[in-house]
Amino acid sequence: MKIAEETWQHREIMTNGIRMHYVRQGAGPLIVLLHGFPEFWYSWRYQIPFLAAHGYSVVAPDLRGYNDSEKPRTGYDVSTLLRDIAGLVRGLGHEQAVIVGHDWGGALAWAFALQYPQLTEHLIVLNAPHPAAFAREMRTLKQLRKSWYMFFFQIPLLPEFLLGLNHAAMIGRMLSASAVQKEAFPPGVLARYQDAMSKPGALTGGLNYYRALFQALGLSQQNRVIAAPTLLIWGEQDVALGIDLTKGLEPWVPHLQVRYIPDSGHWVQQEKPETVNAWMLEFLQG
Repeated sequence: MKIAEETWQHREIMTNGIRMHYVRQGAGPLIVLLHGFPEFWYSWRYQIPFLAAHGYSVVAPDLRGYNDSEKPRTGYDVSTLLRDIAGLVRGLGHEQAVIVGHDWGGALAWAFALQYPQLTEHLIVLNAPHPAAFAREMRTLKQLRKSWYMFFFQIPLLPEFLLGLNHAAMIGRMLSASAVQKEAFPPGVLARYQDAMSKPGALTGGLNYYRALFQALGLSQQNRVIAAPTLLIWGEQDVALGIDLTKGLEPWVPHLQVRYIPDSGHWVQQEKPETVNAWMLEFLQG
């Protein structure tokens, strides 16, 4: 699936005391697309024009600390990040939004639906675990082995140094190596990710999400129910997050659909964009 040209607009907004860059296309009900690590708005390049063409106002921000958004030294705890997103929705003049998230953006999407149910019309999560399920599986050796990098990222300075070498070459290798559909990450795409993560402060900003990880896990103890209709899409060959994270979610998410893509890895909206787009639209219009 190819994007012939960039049809979206680049804009900025002040939210929760920071300047946030975002990309926007279309008109209609608001969809907010939240990226993960080590990404930026560009990871939604296949979804933005597709959803806009089907009658939605689609907004994909660079989250705090990433790419062209502001990179403050503090504010990477989940509560602050959620206020960034709530301020974005309200600042765009909407009372509700479809919240979509992948990886860290998915973790924030789960938490947003819990903390701001009045702002969450529908919830779509891609390869990101519900916080209670993540806390549950992190007690197993199987998931601990998969999550080794989260503990490495707690070390000051060293991760930034290694990931930043040779214009963030390791970022490009990581994306390509962990993808099942290798064609999703040709050299030109990898270069964009490396450029974004090489901007001053971007690596530290992204890593700060992991350094606030244990505060994020604390949300899992609330055991509140997500009222919004929810779709969970999961690439089954995710090297970092086991499929057991998708099981037993009904007590926390009663209105849940789970759909699996056997031949995709973690970067599911880029590896299998046609399937993801079709399932998202079916869920929203169904």
